[in-house]
Amino acid sequence: MIKIAVYGKGGIGKSTTVSNVAAALSKQGLKVMQIGCDPKADSTITLRAGKELKTVLDLERAGAPYTLDDMVLEGFNGVICVEAGGPTPGLGCAGRGIIAALEKLEEKRAYEKFKPDVILYDVLGDVVCGGFSMPMRAGYADKVYIVTSGENMAVYAAANIAMAVENFKDRGYASLGGIILNKRDVEEEESRVETLAKDFKTEITGILPHSEYVPKAEKMGKTVIEAFPESSMAKAYAELAKALIK
Repeated sequence: MIKIAVYGKGGIGKSTTVSNVAAALSKQGLKVMQIGCDPKADSTITLRAGKELKTVLDLERAGAPYTLDDMVLEGFNGVICVEAGGPTPGLGCAGRGIIAALEKLEEKRAYEKFKPDVILYDVLGDVVCGGFSMPMRAGYADKVYIVTSGENMAVYAAANIAMAVENFKDRGYASLGGIILNKRDVEEEESRVETLAKDFKTEITGILPHSEYVPKAEKMGKTVIEAFPESSMAKAYAELAKALIK
């Protein structure tokens, strides 16, 4: 079982990237589980075709008994979708949903039931502390990948995440697998991200072009892999998916 955590600042296209990678891996014949670790609980939305999925934190808050089937939903091409959820805005710790989700998936033996070949954790990475660091911990992800563009704030956030991974490595946490460049076509974009990768002794694992297919697919409520399977963007996601599990 391959376990990958994908981090990146809010709005950088992280969830879009993870969902398309999940879809691409499923089309390559692998059983995939995607765990959304963002309080917005929208990580798997383009995989679910509009179907409602209760977050783990919502189920916990309800106080009633619930089963594994209440926590998960089978999405596009069999991708198993889970959303950790978050607190009421302004109240509580956003990392609590991540902790609850990962603990409950283990408690309810999700991995034994679904037997995923690949687990993808989609994690908001503006901060890497408390529950947000949990997917990096021993027993969860094996590798961390960081999504960034060449924009100043994205590179700054990516460097902070990479530093956190570096600082946690002595605890047996996941190691840094590489950087995913999600292009915004800003000046000197590739060279800036190459410098970032070099600073942390890693590599650019994949480069995703800025494409009109992404917003078109999202408007349809689908991944690019589902909506435009023959497009150049779908091929870029498929190549990235292969690189991540190589």
